[in-house]
Amino acid sequence: MTLQEYENQARSTARYPQEVTLLYPTLKLAGEAGEVAEKLGKAMRDAGWLPGQAVPGELRDALVKELGDVLWYVASVAVDLGSSLEEVAEVNVAKLASRAERGVIHGSGDDR
Repeated sequence: MTLQEYENQARSTARYPQEVTLLYPTLKLAGEAGEVAEKLGKAMRDAGWLPGQAVPGELRDALVKELGDVLWYVASVAVDLGSSLEEVAEVNVAKLASRAERGVIHGSGDDR
């Protein structure tokens, strides 16, 4: 599946009021990203999983599902901005390549 195919199929399931475009999927994106972190935290607390260990299959499957929700909201935010997942990916790869070329991958700040 291409990014465009995903975006089209995901967008066909969007059900939120148009007067809250951009805001609604952005808020939900933050929540879904938090759910990814919550799954890891609970795996550490309840199952003794630690970073650096192999990810158990059940945890992996749960994380993949949550990442799908994150991707859905990323796609929605992109479309609401008049962009696309493809543009987001291209801009991100170009930004990272520029940082690597300039030796500023490490560090902080958007404009490095």
